[in-house]
Order: sequence, then structure tokens, then C-alpha cells
Amino acid sequence: MADTDDSGDIEEIEQAEELVERVAAIDIAKASGMVCVRVPHEDKPGKRVQRVFNTVATSGAILDLADHLVCQGVTRVVMEATSTYWKPFFFLLESRGLECWLVNARDVKNVPGRPKTDRLDAVWLAELAERGMLRASFVPPKPVRELRDLTRARAVMTHERTRHKQRTEKLLEDAQIKLSTVISDIFGVSGRAMLEALIAGERGPKALADLAHGTIKAGHATLAESLTGRFEEHHAFMCRILLDTVDYLTVQIDRLTARITLRLTELSTTKDDDGPGQGTLIPITDTERLDEIPGIGPSTAQVILAEIGLDMTVFPTAGHLVSWAKLSPRTLQSGNKNTSGHTGKGNPWLRGALGEAAISAARTDTFLGARYRRIVKRRGHMKALVAVARSILVSVWHLMNDPTTRYRDLGPDFHTRNLDPHRKTRDLVRQIKSLGHDVTLARAAACRHSASQSPQRTPPGATSPRPPDR
Repeated sequence: MADTDDSGDIEEIEQAEELVERVAAIDIAKASGMVCVRVPHEDKPGKRVQRVFNTVATSGAILDLADHLVCQGVTRVVMEATSTYWKPFFFLLESRGLECWLVNARDVKNVPGRPKTDRLDAVWLAELAERGMLRASFVPPKPVRELRDLTRARAVMTHERTRHKQRTEKLLEDAQIKLSTVISDIFGVSGRAMLEALIAGERGPKALADLAHGTIKAGHATLAESLTGRFEEHHAFMCRILLDTVDYLTVQIDRLTARITLRLTELSTTKDDDGPGQGTLIPITDTERLDEIPGIGPSTAQVILAEIGLDMTVFPTAGHLVSWAKLSPRTLQSGNKNTSGHTGKGNPWLRGALGEAAISAARTDTFLGARYRRIVKRRGHMKALVAVARSILVSVWHLMNDPTTRYRDLGPDFHTRNLDPHRKTRDLVRQIKSLGHDVTLARAAACRHSASQSPQRTPPGATSPRPPDR
């Protein structure tokens, strides 16, 4: 079928009806699921048979549903991502060999004005699935899902430990102990020794100040003055509870970190065959390679590996990965006006890790730091950080896509070296003239000498070396 747009260009479009002959859709609730099965009619070609029924969300009922769908010859099961209630249906049906698709609720929104019931939602989802109008969400294989659980649990416990540390500082403020004003980390060696002494009953400011190590910049008198307060037995009891909680969380975080390292080591020597397009998993050395990117440390590299998976065949290009992570704004075009929409929410765990990496990279004297400083002047702080996070994720895709690739920084002067000198000169002259000055340009002797020496031309058929876009 030929379609003509407003500009007069003719585009050939191939449209196939009934792309999936046997399909099932499930509208999932907490305790049940409404199933719609659509298969071809046995006696009437071109006709469809539709059956809608309800099933409970127990393991036995879901496995019976899987056997029924297999007997019906269903080739694809589509379900809407509803909280975490989709997981039993997805994993159990997938274990029976069915192809399961998890779709975004925004993509399957029903037509406004129609009644909304579980039955109609299941039918609508099945109709969209059989016509190929849905996109499957990325669901990593089981080993990567387990790695996600570990990294996310570590992040939650780290935040919880920080909260308890802050509560300890507020407790000291309530007791008029100004320790945090003279010590950068009250949970360091010196600060912890003073806290333990306070809990044990020591109240003398000078005796407490003597527990400080030589690394503290504050003087002995200043330290003793900050330790003069009204630390009572109630404060000692509460401080003991908070310190024990912090120590417990520290132990659990260390256990999770050891488990994450072990799981990554195991994944480097195994293959995953749970689903199409997963392939061989990436070895542990990739954590070290990601660590070479400015702003990324070992923990951040582990979070990125857990969130995006260990095989980049799921994302054909770096643009697909960036779009999935919602780090590229939507393009909105109407008439002659092009605007950029919002980037979207995306994966909060991945965006959080990339955001922290972008903040760290923005302070460095590297290509990423120079990119932040170029963009922040005209776009603002937040958009500059998103741009740096996008560049980091593009570099991650290239490193993960080719195990032999190593990160090479382009340098903070990359943009300066690749700018058009005539355009830069023109812009600077225009800026000076706008300030009310006359400009007369004279070419420097060094520039005339370098211009007189013609550079060697690239032989025909060869390409000049150019650093890759990381």
C-alpha cells in the first residue's frame, strides 16, 4: 500500500494482518488474572475464536494455565506490568516454554470512552498482541535478576545506614555536643572512640579530646570545647542503639558486596539459555574496564551491570540503550516547530547510579568534565548532568559490546581541537564588537608558517585516524 505524506514523498508500507495466529493475554491483579485466548477458527478460515476466563494467581493454577495454553498451540503470552504481580505468571509460564512478553501499561492504554473492565482489558491486550502493535519490555535472565536483587538491597541498606548516621549526629546536637563541626566524619577512628567513651560514661572534655588521632586538624582546645555539653544517660542509650544498627548494616553491606562479586565471577564462566538474544555473559574483567570511565567506581560498575544486563545484543545500538534508560529526550514536531520532550522516568536504580557518576565526572579534567562545563553554560546544571550520564552510558555500551575494547579518554581539549577555527574567530569577533570595540585581525607569524607547510594528504581509499565517540 502506498502512502503519501504532506511533503509529497511516497513511502511503501507493508502491513500484515494477524501477525500472531495464536496469542494469549492476561490482565493481572493481585490474586487473580483475566485470560483471553485468541486462536483461528477450525472450520471457518479467516475467523477467530476467543475465550475469556479467570484464573487464580497460585502456582498450581498458573501451571495448569500453562499446560492449557500449550495444548492450544499458543505461541505468545502478553501481560501488562502490574506492580510485582506479573512475576509469578511470567516466570512460571516461561518455564513451560511459552514466549512471554511484558508490556508497558502506557503502551496498552485503552481507547477513551470505552468501558473499562478486566475482561475488556484482556481482550484489548490480546487484539493488540496478535496484530504486532506491542513492544516487549526488557526482562533480564534469572542470573542477572538475582544480581539486581543484591545490588538493590545493598543500595537500600546503604541509604538506611546513612539515615542512622544522621540521626546519631542529631542526637549529639540534642546533647550540645558539637563534634561534627570539628571532625569531618564522626564515625571515623577518632570520632568513634569518642562516642564509645561517651557511652561508657566519660564526660570530661579534655579526656575525650585526648582520644583524637593526629589526623584531626582541629586543635586540642577547640576539640575539648566542642565536646562540652550535657550528654546524659538517655543519650548514651540511644547512641548505643544507633551505633549497633550502623554496625549491623555495615556487616550486611559487606556480605552483599562479597555475594555480588561472587555472582559476577560465576556469571563470567557460565552461559545463559533462558531466552532469545541473551548469549554468553560478560566476564568479571568488564567491571574493571567500566571502572576506567571517569566517575564510575567498582560499586557503580556492578550496579550498571546488574541493571542493563550482561549482553548487549538485547540493545542493537547505543541509542537503543540510551533510549531505554530514558536519557534521551523525546522529539516533538508540529508544523515548523521542533521541541524536545521530557526524557521520562526510566530505571530509577540505573539513573541514580549514572547520576552519581555524572556528578563525579563533572569535577574531573577529562572529556566528560569538559562536556559538562560546555553544556552547563547554556542548558543548566541538571541537563548538563543528563548529557554527561548519556555519554557515560554510550561508553558503557561500546565497552560491553566489544570485550576487547578499553576506554580511552578524548581529553578535556577535544572540543577545542575539533572546532572550526573560522567559526570560532567569527563568534569571538562578534562578541567583542557587541561590547563596542573595533576589531582588526592580523595573522600570527607562527600561523603563517604552519599554513605555508601543506600537510600530508591522506592516500586515496584510506581514512584519517579519528578517536571513537565514547
